[in-house]
Amino acid sequence: MADNDLGEFLRARRAGVRPQDVGMASYGLRRVSGLRREEVAVLAGMNADYYTRLEQGRERHPSSQVLDALGRALCLDADARTHLFRLAGTVPDDRFAPTAETVSSTLSQLMDGCPHTPAFVINRTLDILAANALADALYAPFQPADNLARMAFLDPAARHFYAHWDRTAEVTVANLRQAAGLAPGDPRLRELLTTLTGHSAEFTRLWNTHTVRGKTREAKHFLHPDVGPLTLTYQALDVRDAPGQQLVVYQAEPESPSAHALSLLGSLHATGRQPAPRRRP
Repeated sequence: MADNDLGEFLRARRAGVRPQDVGMASYGLRRVSGLRREEVAVLAGMNADYYTRLEQGRERHPSSQVLDALGRALCLDADARTHLFRLAGTVPDDRFAPTAETVSSTLSQLMDGCPHTPAFVINRTLDILAANALADALYAPFQPADNLARMAFLDPAARHFYAHWDRTAEVTVANLRQAAGLAPGDPRLRELLTTLTGHSAEFTRLWNTHTVRGKTREAKHFLHPDVGPLTLTYQALDVRDAPGQQLVVYQAEPESPSAHALSLLGSLHATGRQPAPRRRP
């Protein structure tokens, strides 16, 4: 940067935060309207000299961790935090942002506009937040189809529905381990883990292996009570305007037995019962 935009932004925001705003006692004669540099450094957990260099433009490449700390110390809202990262020439790490629990109407419309393929939205803890009609039909054996981990370990239907249950169990636990690394203090995750470890020895055994894994594109093998075997591939896409949400879309190989079975499943459930309401374990 030719100018010191980052330093000017930090100074301006520092001036707008009073000690009492952040629970600090004010002492001595204050020559500034807001926090002193030393106070910002203390709040951000960094060396005061380093923070001074940031304001003076002598340090222009702070890490994401430093920027996160400064955002908290200066009480920045989401837009100001994003602006801070841009001024430093990087992008915010939103892994720790709270996951939205509602699915936008436009995303719901998008899923409903794909009637020939199962599509649903999950959060980090594998809660099913929304699903289209064919996804509801696919997971109809579960009562309710609310959380992929609860369904795999606590619903009796799982051992018959997942053709390779052992593999499904391992991957599901590894997905939750990744969620624990991204948001270790998430109360929803703690609630879910308490339920699963309290009722499933198999989950507890797998959880203690500390295997970590995100979603992949490997095929899923189901045995549906209405249409028989299904082999489906899938894509898991991050929902850009709702960090922590993923859109999962299943697909069958065109003209394959699974494609015909999926089409039959949609027909069977088109006028069938309404899906059971989702509830959290």
